This record gives sequence, C-alpha cells and structure tokens, in this order.
Amino acid sequence: MEEMVTKRNALLAQKVIAGLKSRNMEGFYAANKEEALAKALELIPEGSSISMGGSMSVHAIGLSQALKDGNYNFIDRDAYEDKRAAMLMAYDADFFLSSVNAMTEDGVLVNIDGNSNRVSAIAQGPKHVLFVVGMNKVCKDIDHAMKRARNVAAPVNAQRFGLETPCAKTGSCFNCKSPDTICCQFLITRYSRHVGRISVILVNDELGY
Repeated sequence: MEEMVTKRNALLAQKVIAGLKSRNMEGFYAANKEEALAKALELIPEGSSISMGGSMSVHAIGLSQALKDGNYNFIDRDAYEDKRAAMLMAYDADFFLSSVNAMTEDGVLVNIDGNSNRVSAIAQGPKHVLFVVGMNKVCKDIDHAMKRARNVAAPVNAQRFGLETPCAKTGSCFNCKSPDTICCQFLITRYSRHVGRISVILVNDELGY
C-alpha cells in the first residue's frame, strides 16, 4: 500500500480507537492482515465457542481457517444442514465474529442485514463481539456511513448472492421493497453498555465490501 496512505490510515485509526473507547468499546490497529490475525487470536482464548456471520473480512485475514484448524469450538454454519440451528447457536457463543458495512471516524458502527441473524447477534447474545474492519470502511460521519452501507456494501453483497434487487442491477440504492432486499434491518451501534464486550481490529488494508 502506498506509504502516504499507510501513514494516513495509522493516524486516522488512532482517532477511531479513541472514539471507540469513549463508547465503551475497544479498538486495535493492525498494519497488515498478518498482524490482524495475530491480534484476533490473542483476543480469543483457546477452547472458546465461536460463531460468525458471512464476513469476507474475517475470511480475508485467515481468521476463520485458523479457528477451524486450532483448539476452538468453531461453529461453522456452512457445515450444518440446519442453518437456523447453527445461527441460533451464535447467541450463546463466547465470541461472534463480524465486520461492519461502515463505521464513523468517532467509533459508531453501522450494519445492514437481510436475515438479521448478524445484527441481532451483534446487539445481544454472544459474550463478546469481535469486528475485523478494513480502513476502507471508515467514513466521516453517520450520514456518509449510511450512504456507504446502502450504496457500496448492499449492491455488492446483493450481486454476490445473485439477488434480483434494483441495486444489484444498477449499483446504487433504490430504497426498495424487493422480496430479495438485504436491507431489512439497520443497526447503529453507538455505545456498548457492557465493558469488554465489543472489540474492533482496524486493518491497514481494503477488506470486504
């Protein structure tokens, strides 16, 4: 990554981490994917039960594979015939892994969901929630974060899943009520009441959508 972009990301990450701290959440900065993986494994004790949504960022740093290969109870919903049963296990897990669709420079997390298993687990249930977030998802404020979530993340994910939504066909949000819409639930996490529950690893890389 270009040197000046790396410097900018490192400086901006400190602002985001301070914002997270003010919201009772913990933030960390990783200079690359390898550092992000090492930090995640440092935060997750061996023997922990772990679930996750469909986060491409978690896969990108190699975390999901490391957990499958390690001494962890990794709940791989893709391995379950009954997907709903696997999703319900997430609520009692020690850790839930995710990324965000966008977040603000002062530490507010923005997520949109279709089935809502991801946003519901983020809001309540698992003992800990660990986010892996590329610096490409950091936005100036809530307005910009919402626009990113709806006009960048949602269209790409709709295309990834082969859905017939207007945004999948045009690349921008139509505020649709399509049967295929993945914008069913919006979750804005502005504060964590429970100390130590939510952690965010910011990564100096472009991860996910």
